[in-house]
Amino acid sequence: MLHWPDRPTADTASAGFNLHVPDNGYAWWYIDAISDDGTEGLTIITFVGSVFSPYYRFARRNQPVDPMNHCAINVALYRENGNRWTMTERGRGHVERSATQLSIGPSRVFWDGSALNFEIDEVTAPIPSRIKGRVRVIPCAITQQAFTLNEDGNHRWWPIAPCSRVEVELEKPKLRWSGEGYFDMNAGDVPIEHGFTVWEWSRAALRNGTAILYEAERRDGSRLDLALQFDKSGAMQMFEFPTLHPLPRTPWRVSRSARSQSEAAVVRTLEDSPFYARSMIATTLLGEQTTLMHESLSLERFRMPVVQAMLPFRMPRRG
Repeated sequence: MLHWPDRPTADTASAGFNLHVPDNGYAWWYIDAISDDGTEGLTIITFVGSVFSPYYRFARRNQPVDPMNHCAINVALYRENGNRWTMTERGRGHVERSATQLSIGPSRVFWDGSALNFEIDEVTAPIPSRIKGRVRVIPCAITQQAFTLNEDGNHRWWPIAPCSRVEVELEKPKLRWSGEGYFDMNAGDVPIEHGFTVWEWSRAALRNGTAILYEAERRDGSRLDLALQFDKSGAMQMFEFPTLHPLPRTPWRVSRSARSQSEAAVVRTLEDSPFYARSMIATTLLGEQTTLMHESLSLERFRMPVVQAMLPFRMPRRG
């Protein structure tokens, strides 16, 4: 069984990067941010047991597999003059971790007691270029709510800092901005495709906090539905789901829909793959016009052999 880390507070210490992740399991730490002027976007996902890795999935076919042999830092930059993406998987020999830091290859992430810091040095794929520099995530508050996502208790989610400020300073490409951001963690004892078939997750910045919508269909046919609002002190309350609005499929034909009190519209498709899409969607939540950072995921598509064969072009492996 996966053991949750000690939760960091504003005064102390552990982001839990050394938590136990069982064979075939996973843990990831996710941040996203949008610049104050709305022109720049960023996501960084740090994986122990890279859940969407074709190498990890292939290795698990006949035996339990150590997730430490399948680690990666995924960095995506969303820019008006072109996106950049990097996700190089590395094995145990290229990974070091403690309670407060995790190094994977030439990049690392660490908790300094008040902020999450990334030192990034990665090569993009499929067209090589470099993403190098620093990102700092400063939580407004640390939440005390973690959620079990299925009846077996083997998939969990902790929205660590739904309201954050993010500072980006990169050497390559030359880039400097700050904006509102988000920080959470997911973890599980078994592969994620064992627990779910599809899910849609989104978050939106509000004047006084953040709204999160987490909707998924479990593999047993039951559903997960969460509509949460966090204020800037970290206090949480649930709210009633707004109307569900169908949205245009992506070019890869991934389904999308969004909750909104008025019409919803796709502002920009940030990522489009055969099984996953990330989008910016204009909505109205809790009486405010806002923009969702929105994910759509089909784990049925992820399991398809043709999709698995495509993934190494964007997810190379070293060591």
